[in-house]
Amino acid sequence: MTFKDIFKSSFLENVSNVSILDMALALILAFGIGIFIFLVYKKTYNGVMYSSSFGVTLIALTMITTIVILAVTSNVVLSLGMVGALSIVRFRTAIKEPLDIAFLFWSIAAGIVLAAGMIPLAVIGSVIIGLILLIFVNHKSHNDPYIVVLQCSGHDSERAAREYLENRTDRCVVKSKTARKGSVELNLEIRLKDDNTDFINELADMNGVESAVLVSFNGEYMG
Repeated sequence: MTFKDIFKSSFLENVSNVSILDMALALILAFGIGIFIFLVYKKTYNGVMYSSSFGVTLIALTMITTIVILAVTSNVVLSLGMVGALSIVRFRTAIKEPLDIAFLFWSIAAGIVLAAGMIPLAVIGSVIIGLILLIFVNHKSHNDPYIVVLQCSGHDSERAAREYLENRTDRCVVKSKTARKGSVELNLEIRLKDDNTDFINELADMNGVESAVLVSFNGEYMG
């Protein structure tokens, strides 16, 4: 076996299956769509703690998926091995927001469609999905809910505080109530008529009300 024969292998022959131009074009488009997905995610995020690393993950996931599908489509044997290798991968990172799952699938789908050569579908589809998310996620069909935590000294002050809240808000619903000797704690969900929150100061000054706390929340109450 000569030195020249060493490099005559099927491994090196597979290099020409995907041209440099195709790889560069696919990765550039994947990067552009990944940036678009990241910007839509940043614009529509409504959680408490924004994670910039998750946004960067969306960009990387789009490009990585494109590379994997390019390799799979260029070699049938490699595609079978890739399926076996990916089947043993397990991801244990918790997804806290349900909408994050949609962004993950969006990144993966965009990478797959790009690598398959369906560039118009990947670009136009991503634009349509982004516009739909921007419209529906940022659309508010009702006022933001709040939780009011009240500490009252007795039944009379509790009733007076509830009547005051019912008159000053569009909605007032008791979520939980804790009664102790000499004190009552109430958690109420309210929806404001406007953005003015000065009523909480007046509520705290009422007779029998020991404290009043106003907390914004996302509408998912854990009792």
